[in-house]
Amino acid sequence: MGIHDGHREKMRQRFLKGGLESYADHEALELLLYYAIPRRDTNPIAHALMDRYGSLSAVLTAPVEDLQRVEGIGESAAILLKLVPQLSRKARIADVEQETVLNSTERAGAYLLERFADERNEVVYQLCLDRKGKLLACKRLGEGSVTNAELDLRKVMENAILTSASAIILAHNHPSGLALPSKEDYTATDRVKMALHTIGVELVDHIIVADGDFVSMADSGYLDGMAEIAP
Repeated sequence: MGIHDGHREKMRQRFLKGGLESYADHEALELLLYYAIPRRDTNPIAHALMDRYGSLSAVLTAPVEDLQRVEGIGESAAILLKLVPQLSRKARIADVEQETVLNSTERAGAYLLERFADERNEVVYQLCLDRKGKLLACKRLGEGSVTNAELDLRKVMENAILTSASAIILAHNHPSGLALPSKEDYTATDRVKMALHTIGVELVDHIIVADGDFVSMADSGYLDGMAEIAP
């Protein structure tokens, strides 16, 4: 048995009996790192992570490349730290999507705040809805602004047809800016609206997310809005 095996086993048993509630943040990190760093004391590594980033949430959202600057953190450990919160968020979103109705700006905005929570780059999503606002699918159209080649109008139309959508919400984020539409955002909105109109599908909103907030172009009067799918 290695020098740290007894301590590790006590930590594991403590978790199995009571979960993480009694753990300090650095202890939770220490336990997690057991599964990526099998033959080293992870306690000082966990302390180093907390000292560098200041909080558990900051550790778990730090870039992989930066995490590896902490002594003792290799690529596998860095990936594990990134994987845990993203896997949890993916599970939460999957649960919510099973019976999600986005028939108001508030509901759509709340859903998108969760969807964009960990995005560091600009990402474009397409929400496909039925006539009552039930979410049929959330399609990631690509990374980059809505004005570049990633916004493929054929793909937007294809998603709408394949899901039998009656309405579409376009959404993207401004990772380092305000949740306000730019001139280019208005142009892209017009293009998507016209393309969808040719197949009888309504673009009911274009929502922009930034810094924990969102702006609805429908609420601003630019689109007909959620009234199209109100119950």
